[in-house]
Amino acid sequence: MADSVLYEVSDGLATITINRPDAMNAMNTEAKVALREAVRAAAADTAVRAVLLTAAGRAFCVGQDLKEHIGSLAADREAGTGQTMSTVREHYNPIVRALTGMPKPVVAGVNGAAAGAGLGFALAADYRVVADTAKFNTSFAGVALTADSGVSWTLPRVIGPGRAADLLLFPRNITAQEAYDLGIANKVVPAADLAAEAARVARALAEGPTLAYAALKESLAYAAEHSLDEALDKEDELQGRAGASEDHTIAVQAFIAKEKPKYLGR
Repeated sequence: MADSVLYEVSDGLATITINRPDAMNAMNTEAKVALREAVRAAAADTAVRAVLLTAAGRAFCVGQDLKEHIGSLAADREAGTGQTMSTVREHYNPIVRALTGMPKPVVAGVNGAAAGAGLGFALAADYRVVADTAKFNTSFAGVALTADSGVSWTLPRVIGPGRAADLLLFPRNITAQEAYDLGIANKVVPAADLAAEAARVARALAEGPTLAYAALKESLAYAAEHSLDEALDKEDELQGRAGASEDHTIAVQAFIAKEKPKYLGR
């Protein structure tokens, strides 16, 4: 991986750290490619049972690196091409697809500002631990762009379509407390405790019933787009799969023995 994104796996937990603190973790091309490859690696690695996505410095990610972006737009105008905006297809879409689609839980440790694509990455996670100093902003309309990084899909599902339209049409900073009230943040902690608490949550998930978590992710995504009858059939299918797992047997045996289960992730 490039220095702009750090990747580490330890005891089933993959930690992905966006590492451009001097640029508030804005996404230049190198960082976008590195993040895409890190997320894909975590998704494909069967030894990884949970992922922690976080960032270095005082920001989580403020979205596109506009300094690089303005130069790319100028080059496009000179060449008569629209190559710059292909970054959505080449980078942002694959990152969000990998985060939302991987069969393991993803925790976002939001240490600071999350704007534009940074908000999209946070919303693509399954659980968000947020520093009390963090802020969120859709940002897109503020630079005459529409939503990307999955925000048009994730934001209304988290906070409702009316509130999502408000925040997209009239971008503004949302405090950590408001993010919690809206449902964007699952947990808000003092900034000094963010790294430890996000790691604790991610570690607990890495030690949990991985196949059950994968089924829960699949079930929630499916139910969002299907009828109740279809969702019930999907639950039946997924429960059969979860019930056949070793972890389910371990959990039942531990319950009967009044012991804490030690899951194997299979």
